[in-house]
Amino acid sequence: MTKKILILSVFVVASCGLAYELIAGALSSYLLGDSVLQFSTIIGCYLFAMGVGAHLSKYVKDEHVLARFVDVELAVGLVGGVSAALLFLTFSWMAAPFRLLLYVLVFLIGAMVGMEVPLVMRALNARQTGFAEIVSRVLTFDYLGALAVSLLFPLVLAPYLGLVRTGFLFGMLNIGVALWTIHVFRAELGNLAGRTLRACGVLAVLAFGFASADRMTHFGEHGLFGDEIVYATSTPYQRLVITRWKDDTRLYINGNLQFSSRDEYRYHEALVHPVMEKLPWARRVLVLGGGDGLALREILRYPNVRQVTLVDLDPAMTNAFRARAELVALNHGSLSDPRVKILNADAAQWLEHTAEMFDAVIVDFPDPSSFALGKLYSVPFYGMVRHHMAAHGLMVVQSTSPFFAPHAFWTVDATLREVGLRTSPYHAYVPSFGEWGFIIASPQAAYQPPTSYRMPMRFLDAATTAEMFRFPADMQPLTMAPNRLDTQSLVHAFEQDWRRTIR
Repeated sequence: MTKKILILSVFVVASCGLAYELIAGALSSYLLGDSVLQFSTIIGCYLFAMGVGAHLSKYVKDEHVLARFVDVELAVGLVGGVSAALLFLTFSWMAAPFRLLLYVLVFLIGAMVGMEVPLVMRALNARQTGFAEIVSRVLTFDYLGALAVSLLFPLVLAPYLGLVRTGFLFGMLNIGVALWTIHVFRAELGNLAGRTLRACGVLAVLAFGFASADRMTHFGEHGLFGDEIVYATSTPYQRLVITRWKDDTRLYINGNLQFSSRDEYRYHEALVHPVMEKLPWARRVLVLGGGDGLALREILRYPNVRQVTLVDLDPAMTNAFRARAELVALNHGSLSDPRVKILNADAAQWLEHTAEMFDAVIVDFPDPSSFALGKLYSVPFYGMVRHHMAAHGLMVVQSTSPFFAPHAFWTVDATLREVGLRTSPYHAYVPSFGEWGFIIASPQAAYQPPTSYRMPMRFLDAATTAEMFRFPADMQPLTMAPNRLDTQSLVHAFEQDWRRTIR
């Protein structure tokens, strides 16, 4: 029976160990961007630390193996359990030591996790179990535990519990293993009262953290965003936060500002109207992204439009901007307009399977700050969009800033040209973002900016529009390679551009 308990404990501790690694990788990607770099360095540091922990385990004397196993479980449960909350609060309120703390925690957790399996194997060996059987059983349950968490983390834990609460949950599981070990092997362990008291104390701390996770997250995000948070949710795809200060409502996705209600009209007029004004015959419009309904609001001002198909991955996004009164007031109820068809789907997969054609395409994705987003700015993606454009139709793409991220901006331009589209880059000043860029692409004729608009605008007029298509000396075109899926050069360019800007 005691052997089975030790074997089953391997399943739990393997699950916990991988969970802490995934939490650190996901949290650093969310806060720092560049998911490949973050996960790569964290996995490397974690595996190295596990090797160190496995080496250190040899210094534990045979008679103390179970006692040290319990101590390790208490330590890794406490440190791993609070790690997500500690990292998030550190980044929110004093960002400077975040990277140092991140790798210190990853190393400490990895070293302790690296000690667990060797200690269990030694405890089993002391009970005269054959070495081949020990290795087979321990590694089998170790890998099964890793498999369970690798599936549960992205599908259930991260989207529904959040990273902070997930950390506390797995910390409690580690403490549960410690308590169960104390109970089962009480005859071999000394100082039972002291060990039990310590375990219960740590468990109480973690349980309090689990119950208070929402308040911790709210407190951290208040430090990160500054303004009052009126809505926040974690979804399987992203973290959505909406803040308000006086008359300014702001949307953040994964910590990145998407719009401010004070000046979003500048962005959305510049995005939509230079295309729509040139297509008075357009009946069918496709919007990719834009789940806030603000681009839709501008499109639906045109009486010639009969149907708009909006494809946005996250139903939480479209549901919030269709149901919450303060958000509906911003988009004028555009998501509930009978001319609008909303599809919550991956845009690339949807384009691959649909046969629909469109007169105008508005591409309003978040910036290419990760490889998941970078694929939506790639040669294959724009090739699929072109196949669904009318011969004389137009597409416009939000393309980051030609001033702050010039290499990224001109990479988008090169990518559109790579699929045979004729491009017309332009830019507009949006106070919340600075100088921002867009690119209009056409399958055939060269684009000419409109010299007037059929309806009144808050920002655009003939003079402003003409100026948008002129690039000053500090925003001149750069020769860039197109963004391909196998290299994702756009994501690297975007990260490097913004890193230079911050410096």
